Amino acid sequence: MPASDDVVSHRAGLLRAPDGEALPQRVVASWQRSADYGVDLETVEPVFSGTPVTDSLFAECGQEVLSGLHRTLENEPISLMLTDADGLVLGRLSGDTSLLRALDAVHLAPGFAFSEREAGTNGLGLALADRVPSVVRAEEHYSLSLCTYTCAAVPVLDPVSGRLEGAVNITTWSRSNSDLLLALAQSAASNTSALMLARSQGRRPRPAPRGEVVRVESARLEPGSGTAHELGEAWSDAVGRAAHALAAGRVVAAVGEAGSGRATLLAQALRRARPHDRILRAAAPPPADVETWLALWAPEVGKPHTGVIVRDVDVLPAWSAPALRSLLVGRPSGAGPVGGAAVGLGGGRPGGTTAGDHPASGAGWAVTAESANALPAELAPLVDVVVEVAPLRDRVEDVMRLAEHVAHRARGRAIEFTPTARRALESCPWPGNVEQLVRAVRHAVSRTNVVDVAHLPAEVLSGSSRALTRIEAFERDEIVRCLTRPGATMKDAAAELGMSRATVYRKLGYYDLQVLRD
Repeated sequence: MPASDDVVSHRAGLLRAPDGEALPQRVVASWQRSADYGVDLETVEPVFSGTPVTDSLFAECGQEVLSGLHRTLENEPISLMLTDADGLVLGRLSGDTSLLRALDAVHLAPGFAFSEREAGTNGLGLALADRVPSVVRAEEHYSLSLCTYTCAAVPVLDPVSGRLEGAVNITTWSRSNSDLLLALAQSAASNTSALMLARSQGRRPRPAPRGEVVRVESARLEPGSGTAHELGEAWSDAVGRAAHALAAGRVVAAVGEAGSGRATLLAQALRRARPHDRILRAAAPPPADVETWLALWAPEVGKPHTGVIVRDVDVLPAWSAPALRSLLVGRPSGAGPVGGAAVGLGGGRPGGTTAGDHPASGAGWAVTAESANALPAELAPLVDVVVEVAPLRDRVEDVMRLAEHVAHRARGRAIEFTPTARRALESCPWPGNVEQLVRAVRHAVSRTNVVDVAHLPAEVLSGSSRALTRIEAFERDEIVRCLTRPGATMKDAAAELGMSRATVYRKLGYYDLQVLRD
C-alpha cells in the first residue's frame, strides 16, 4: 500500500463525523485523491491565475444572485463565493473583515484555484469533483490549514447545455452553526441557473440526466440501429478509425460537442467491428443515482460477446471513476497505439498505470466525453484511441442526409424539402448539433408533407449565436411567422408587425435572418 494510502487510512480511523459516525466515504475518497495529487497535509499553496474573467453569463448571473443574498446576510460571519468549473474563485463577498483576512491567509480569494488538485478536500472542490451539493466541516478538510472553516458548495449547470459552469460556495468558521449553509448555497445555485435561463436565447432547458442502461438482443433495435450510415467523408472516416480500434480490442473514446452523435458513431463502429455481439449502452445518471446505476449494469460487462458504450463519462462524479475503472481493468493487452492515436492520456495516480492496469483484450469498450482532457483521471490512461466527432456545423454535407433520414423515420415514407428549406437547414449553425436538427425536422414533418421554410422553427432561420432576451426572441419569432405566411410580401409583413419596411429589413439583419432577407 502506498504511503499516501497509509496516511489517509490512519487519519480516517482517528476522525469521526460530528454525529459520531464514521466519516462519509465521499470525504475519504476525496482525501485519497488529494494524497494522490500530492497536496500538502499542513498548508495549501493554490496557484494564482491572475484577475479572473467575469464577463460570462454564469459569472454575471451568479454575482447578481450572491450580491442580493449578501445584502441580507451582511452582518453574518460568512463569505459568499462564486467559482468556475476549475475551482477558480471569480468573486467573494463578506461583511466580516476578520473572516476575510483569514481567508486571504489561506488564499481562498479571487484569482486562486481551490479545486481538489490544488487545495485538497474542501467544500467547493468536492462539489465540483462529485457534481453534487457538498458540505466539508472542520477536520474533514484534507489540509490542516483549512480545518478552522466549514464550507458548503453546490455545482451550477448551464440550464441549456447541461455543462458544468462552476459552483456557489459559502464558507464560515468551523465553530459556527452550519446547518443552514447548504440550504443557502442550494438556493443561490438554483436562482443562478434560473437567471441564466431567463437571459439565454430562450432555448428550452436541457432535461435532467435520467441515466439509462440499454441492453439489446435484436440488431434492429440496438443502439445505433436505424441511424444514417451513408454520411460524409468526415463521419465515415471517424467510424472507420473507431471500428478498426475496437476490432483490435482497444478502448475508444469518442470526443466532441454534446449532441454531435458520439454514441451513435461508437455504436456503428462496434456493429462493424463485432457484427454478432450485443451492445450495452449506459448513459450517466444524476450524481446521486450513480451507485445504483453502476450496480445495475456491472454484472453484464464480463459476459462474452458484449460491447459496452458508456456515455458522458466526463460528467460522472469523481468518486465513481475508480469503480468504473475496475470494470475495465483486466489482463494487460500489451498493445500500443492504433492509427497513431494517443495512448495513455495521463492522470490517475502519480506514476501512471501499473502492469495490470490495462483493459482486458477484446473487451469492446468505448466511452464518450466532451474532450480528451475532460476524461476522468482514473480512466484516461486506459483509453487507447481518441476519435474526434466534428460538430454538425462543420459537416454541412450531412445536414440534408440526416434531415431526410429523420423525416422518413418520423413519417414512414420519403418527405420532400423545398430548396428554400434546404438552404435554411444547411445555413443553420446548429448549436445543439444533431439533437437540435432532429427536433426541428420532427417539428416540421408533423405539420406538412412538403417541408418549406415556414414549417421550420424560428431558431433554425437565425444564424446569430448571440444570446437573445425573451422580448427579442418573441420579436424574432413574430417576424419569421409573418414573413413565412404563404404569399406574404415584405409590405404585408411590415403592416402586420406595425413596422416600416426599412425597420423590418434592419431587424432581419439584426437577427441574421438571411434566408428570409434573400
